[in-house]
Amino acid sequence: MDKLKLALNVTSLLSPATGIASYTRNLAEALLQSGEVEAYFFCLGWSRNMRVKAMRGLAPLKKLVIKVMPFPYEISRFFQQGTFNEGIKRFRPDLYHDPNYLAYRFDGPMVVTVHDLSHIRYPETHPKRRVEAMNKYLPRTIERATEIIVDSEFVRKEVVSHFGVDAARVNTIHLGVSQSYAPRSGNEIARVLAQYGLRAGRYILSVGTLEPRKNLLRTLEAYAALPARITRELPLVIAGMKGWLSEELEEKIRRYEERNQVRWLGYVPAKFLPLLYSGAKVFVYPSLYEGFGLPVLEAMASGVPVITSNLASLPEVAGEAAITVEPRDCDAVRDAMRRLIEDEQEAKRRATLGLAQAAHFTWGACAQNTLKVYRTALAA
Repeated sequence: MDKLKLALNVTSLLSPATGIASYTRNLAEALLQSGEVEAYFFCLGWSRNMRVKAMRGLAPLKKLVIKVMPFPYEISRFFQQGTFNEGIKRFRPDLYHDPNYLAYRFDGPMVVTVHDLSHIRYPETHPKRRVEAMNKYLPRTIERATEIIVDSEFVRKEVVSHFGVDAARVNTIHLGVSQSYAPRSGNEIARVLAQYGLRAGRYILSVGTLEPRKNLLRTLEAYAALPARITRELPLVIAGMKGWLSEELEEKIRRYEERNQVRWLGYVPAKFLPLLYSGAKVFVYPSLYEGFGLPVLEAMASGVPVITSNLASLPEVAGEAAITVEPRDCDAVRDAMRRLIEDEQEAKRRATLGLAQAAHFTWGACAQNTLKVYRTALAA
């Protein structure tokens, strides 16, 4: 049987450590490992391999372009569409998959992944230009797509309801978790943690880009309300890049850093992130809205007890393993942290449940289910 010739947009890999970048890379690797796909990767140009290096300075560059250029997204999109078309003519793929919402024009079977509708549900948590672009181009992509993939049943219901599409075209495929996320001994992680001035089991961890939807302001407030004996012993460690609309959050982080209560690590390389997870005493992620919530899965796979939100897709991912709370309730977040810190038996029970829950989510299964959607799109 001939391999499926797949065109895959991997432009998201230019932004380091985002959830969509992780999805794109892990899915692509699993598809290649399946032996059923011959892949052609698009990222500013075309390649037969996926050696895309993240651009650490991409965010400041984007801000500069937006300031000096009218309609920067439209202009960039116009030129990229031309490069995209050249590769399509050369490689003649059977199918095009865009794993990041907004697909290029393509005259053939097309699959698109829609990770969430946060730009519609929480537009105030995004830059204005991003919301405008999503509102303009996503409906067109939804209309043109042969099949649509979403990360959770929660998002599936939102897409069907908001866009009025045939539910049969919208396919829920859960994300996976890399095998690098696993419980580790203190000796295994001591050297890397020491680089950040941390010790295994002696910090509370939160992971995510600094942006309003992640609800880090309330996480800080809940942490600050813990008894002083806890905050003296267990700093709150935040791993994530600077995002958008984060000025107030950054100022509050600086104030807590001056008291030696909070550590903002910024961007953490992918090779170190699993070690950082496995060394945490508790992982806290009370996000306001997620299409999936990959950090919750990564923390559970690392054997760490998890506190997360009771909203959107997060209960679907966490199952019975995590403590779920109303994310706007600082007292609830604080009490959950205190419970897992002070009750070792409960913390161990939640960690054990988390390992079992995380085992249900693999990139291999994600790839196989994605291949089924490809076949459906080709048959259509």
